[in-house]
Amino acid sequence: MKFLTKLIKILLIGFGTLALLVSIFFGYADIPLADLKEKYASPPSAFISVDGMEVHFRDEGRSSDSTPIVLIHGTGASLHTFDGWTPELSKDRRVIRMDLPGYGLTGPFPDRDYSIENYVSFLKQFLDSMGIETCVLAGNSLGGGIAWRFTSKYPETVERLILIDSTGYPDESESLPIAFEVAKIPIVKNLFKFITPRLVARSSLENVYSDKTKVTDELVDRYFDLTLREGNREAFVDRFEAKKDTTAYRKIKEITQPTLVLWGEDDRLKPIESAYRFHSDLPNDTLVILPNLGHVPMEENPEESVKPVLTFLKY
Repeated sequence: MKFLTKLIKILLIGFGTLALLVSIFFGYADIPLADLKEKYASPPSAFISVDGMEVHFRDEGRSSDSTPIVLIHGTGASLHTFDGWTPELSKDRRVIRMDLPGYGLTGPFPDRDYSIENYVSFLKQFLDSMGIETCVLAGNSLGGGIAWRFTSKYPETVERLILIDSTGYPDESESLPIAFEVAKIPIVKNLFKFITPRLVARSSLENVYSDKTKVTDELVDRYFDLTLREGNREAFVDRFEAKKDTTAYRKIKEITQPTLVLWGEDDRLKPIESAYRFHSDLPNDTLVILPNLGHVPMEENPEESVKPVLTFLKY
């Protein structure tokens, strides 16, 4: 009995010491919002109130354009993921992008509901607040899933649709970023809200890039810093626990807007088979496969990936 008690004490001390060491080396406090704004919300960044949130957005280009291009980022990203596209697109068009709730500087949904339905509702409120009646809607990954679901529900609002390595079908990924894996593990996912190794950010980015050398320290810093916005780590975990409609993809066949399906050939998170499924189901689409690019082609190689977009917008 004494031996068992001693063993338990040793184990508790060991676990306590391990937890302390992990906290010291990998524990990060939230970064104050004011500090993040100073670093990542320089002009033309602005904020607009939507459903109790101060939404970070950028509105650039030709202000007289009555049908702006609206760009929606994916999981764990921010509006900055389209930095490489915006200068080119904004030469002739109005370009609007925002940080989705739970990511970037916008912060979490007040009700912690991260279902696609709630994101679609948020997007409608955002566009209404901006006075946008019609737009070209483009989204990457999660942003693509929001974009086509929004188009299905509000077809009169979307003139054209651009899906970039979009979610949509209940398929299996070849390889998940480590942050996605951690967010689904019981107990560990709760620690993730407080203990977030920077190496997780780097590893996750390398997972979605084809050319790992393009994952720079500056890029990792941006993703990691914005993860430490108050509420974003909890939101990241909540997103993977959100309810999912596993039959929603059946609505894809009903979308009639001209659609560009743009896909990185080396995407392991959403393999190329999904691109061909969109191509098969959408009645009015153009499919472009981008060689030597991964899940976020607009970020990995903006110069090449924006070319099909410019062509698509001209006809």
